[in-house]
Amino acid sequence: MSTYTRKDTTDSGMEAACRAEKSRKKTPTLELSSATQLPESTNCLACSEDGRYLSLGHVGGLSVWCVSSLMCVAEWLQDNLEMTSVQMTSMAETAYLLGSVDDMGVARVFAYHSEAIHLLSVINIMEDINRRSVCLTFELSEGGDYGAASISCNGAVWLKVYHFPSEAWLKELEMAASQKQDPNLSGDVKWSPAAVATKIGPPKTPADSSLEVLRTTDILTHCLVLDGHTSSRQQEEEQSFNTDAGKTKETNDSPRLCTQHFLLSCGQFPGDNKANSAGAPVAVCVWWSGSHNLLQYLLHKTPRNKPDVEPLPDVLWPNANEIICSAVSRCTRFIALGLSDALVCVWDRHSGSPLSVVSVSATDSVFSRLQFVDYWPLSTDDSQTFAAGEIHLMVVNKNGAIHTISMGRGTESCTMQLTERPKDSGDLPTITASVPFLQGLSLVVQRNGKMFLQDIINKATVCFLIPPASHLLATPCHPVYALNAKQQTLFIRGDQDPSCNTSSKGDCQSQLFIFQFGKSDIIKQFTVSLPDSPRQQKAFNFDTLEEACNLYLQQRALSVDERNKAITQTWKKLQETTVMVQQTHGS
Repeated sequence: MSTYTRKDTTDSGMEAACRAEKSRKKTPTLELSSATQLPESTNCLACSEDGRYLSLGHVGGLSVWCVSSLMCVAEWLQDNLEMTSVQMTSMAETAYLLGSVDDMGVARVFAYHSEAIHLLSVINIMEDINRRSVCLTFELSEGGDYGAASISCNGAVWLKVYHFPSEAWLKELEMAASQKQDPNLSGDVKWSPAAVATKIGPPKTPADSSLEVLRTTDILTHCLVLDGHTSSRQQEEEQSFNTDAGKTKETNDSPRLCTQHFLLSCGQFPGDNKANSAGAPVAVCVWWSGSHNLLQYLLHKTPRNKPDVEPLPDVLWPNANEIICSAVSRCTRFIALGLSDALVCVWDRHSGSPLSVVSVSATDSVFSRLQFVDYWPLSTDDSQTFAAGEIHLMVVNKNGAIHTISMGRGTESCTMQLTERPKDSGDLPTITASVPFLQGLSLVVQRNGKMFLQDIINKATVCFLIPPASHLLATPCHPVYALNAKQQTLFIRGDQDPSCNTSSKGDCQSQLFIFQFGKSDIIKQFTVSLPDSPRQQKAFNFDTLEEACNLYLQQRALSVDERNKAITQTWKKLQETTVMVQQTHGS
């Protein structure tokens, strides 16, 4: 019996492989545009928003390359150091800010200017060996006005948001460039320090949190206390489960990790656009592992007399279930939350209410990530910005299944399964990223090293991306890649195939593969023009609460037909269900 089962499984696997090979032959292939050698152990890549430069993190430091020539134009090197994360953003027309994290958990801020890289600030300097802080994540806001660092120290985790002195740094960079050109000028430039805008810790449960005390507290404190109780109870249950199973893991001691997103102005608070007319973030939203609440903190508040006191959130977005993952739309108006029990909730910051709550079809796997799919509107009319337009989400499960969700205010949400759970673990996607300059397409990279573009509307593979026969995709479980939206190009690292004989040592080095989508006839029909950056788009301006209310009423008036249609459809379904129930009971 067992022999027959193995044979059947083998035959089925061979048949599946044959079908996959036939399907692959029918699907076109996007040819590699070019390739170049990379520095040793290049662990991370990032592109600038204008598409001119590519930053690389590797053993010994980081470097900046010119995209047009694929030549290194500047580098910053230090012995016994290896970069594991890098980010790049345009601070000015000729100046770029870089954020990095090394293998020891140290975060740094650099600037690239006049073909030189300058170290501006070290975020977490180790002053006491017994209190060594480790940076878990470090994110720069677009434009480089703020940076958010998740710091861990002795089992505690907190989020620090820094405000960078961009104007002062630009002047100091010009001074450094002048000193470089004129040998008569001497003296090192002293960089202005970054200031801490806010320090946020996980919600704490008060010592006295009895039911009577909860009744007398405000709704914000009440939600935070309940959230703390829920998180503590979950940790106790996990610890009890591990103890019963004979495991030694102490989940009570594991810190609560945080996820944050920078938010641009969307007219949520009257006058908040005047406080930040340059297009910099006005707030940061945060959620902690095990939490049901999304918390929002304003960034342009005046400093308080007690800087050591942790700030209270300005907005709390409560959810029925635990938050698993999150995503923010390009304009940052919409925040999508993937919750436990296969629920997706999208909050509209402008109206302060949920846009939609969707239940994804029953699944045996939790969400791993969410992503907004970029659909560029055809109309350039500013009034369309306020209309109840559709938004689209891609939901990836840990088991590899992928769903797409379309929703809008006053319209019925639509959920579609894009791919099923892969039968082979090698087909599990490690990257499923929406490509902003290709409408309705996503880049998929699998554990087995396969790369392809997928049409998420028609559920079809558009084309495969094939590296040279002598190379394989490097670290397919964690691919090193970057998408250049301006140049419509994919940069991805590949390594020499061990089975191929190399003629020289140089051939063994890692390669940077370049796939130029804009020059391919295969995907020309999907190419779209990118709109302005969200920081440059017209902001929502409200001077008074009355103006905000008037705009909300205008939105309601514009969507009245869609809402009436949705109500009619709902009543029709209820009537059909009632008839079915009556017929069932009657029989």
